[in-house]
Amino acid sequence: MSFSSMSKQQVLDAGEGAGEEVMELIPGLPEEVAEKCLLHLPFLYHRLFRTVSSTWNRFLTDAPAKPLLLAPDAAAAAAAVSLSFSLPFLFAFAFDPTSRRLQCQALDPFSRRWLLLPPVPIGASAGSFAVVGLPRRGEIYVIGGVEEGDDSKAVRSVVVYSAARNGWEEAAAMRTPRGYMAAGEVGGRVVVAGEDGEAEVFDPEAGAWLPAAPRRGAAVARYDAAAAGGKLYVTEGWAWPFERAPRGAVYDAAADSWREMARGMREGWTGSCAVAGGRMYIVAEYGEWRLKRYDEARDEWRMVGGGGVPPEVRRPHVVAGEVGEVAGGRRRIYVVGAGLDVAVGTVSAASTGVEEEEVVEWEVVKGPTEFAGLAPCNAQVLYA
Repeated sequence: MSFSSMSKQQVLDAGEGAGEEVMELIPGLPEEVAEKCLLHLPFLYHRLFRTVSSTWNRFLTDAPAKPLLLAPDAAAAAAAVSLSFSLPFLFAFAFDPTSRRLQCQALDPFSRRWLLLPPVPIGASAGSFAVVGLPRRGEIYVIGGVEEGDDSKAVRSVVVYSAARNGWEEAAAMRTPRGYMAAGEVGGRVVVAGEDGEAEVFDPEAGAWLPAAPRRGAAVARYDAAAAGGKLYVTEGWAWPFERAPRGAVYDAAADSWREMARGMREGWTGSCAVAGGRMYIVAEYGEWRLKRYDEARDEWRMVGGGGVPPEVRRPHVVAGEVGEVAGGRRRIYVVGAGLDVAVGTVSAASTGVEEEEVVEWEVVKGPTEFAGLAPCNAQVLYA
């Protein structure tokens, strides 16, 4: 169903449709073609484009951001609609090593253009805060951290970026000051967990933080974290001199409970994790920076064919994945390196005939020369 047809139906369902017609998006073009044209408008200028007509305004505002206008029993379809009316953008957070100022840039993977975003309004030191994206809402949350120059003073503050408004604003502060925490999006909510096991959950609809079940046992220092399948996975990684296996924990949002991470997952988690199309992948920190996928049934990380991250994308690496599958059941992963050079990996089923074997193809998008000194610290994919 085209956007205009959906809009007409929504107007009628709301009881406002007596004699009211929704204009064509672009007169003379089939609606499906017009929709594809509008999807390629840079989201930074959507506020201006909304003034063209009421139909453009509805398309650029309601369809991507408000899928719940549809009937409640169509919730699953609504989520798909919200993504289909949006395009993925890669948001990279990076520090200038001289000024120590945090920047956020957005890459349009289709045009290969970088878009400069408004300054991030935080004063936390590098690496001490958490960044969580809510892709379907087009929002990124920057959470907590420790004050620059005072590692002993954690903060409660939270700021949120909205792609629809292209701006930052303050969100509700956490219940407890935290720095160096694990965090992720689970079921449309933001879950944060400190090294001490205390956790809380932010509900973006209610705009409030709620307590979550605490994790029991020894402290788990954050090495990496990822959210997938309604769970938040936290691992402390291997540490020199490798005398004991790393600890790991899993938070189940539906049960509001923690459990120990499976042995194969925590012992094989040797890099940064990205979730793409519902699958967990890590980019190994050693060797050729090969890609591995977690096989839950076997509790092991399986090597993905096709070679490692191209060497011209230098460390430090941060990774992100697209929520849904791309054409042909493929999955897409982004590896952002120094100077904001980006390796775009497209993962597909291998043609070897071996079940569940995968292969990745890499393409490199070089960062502009003015980004040469930037060091990435986080990456998120939003649908804007």
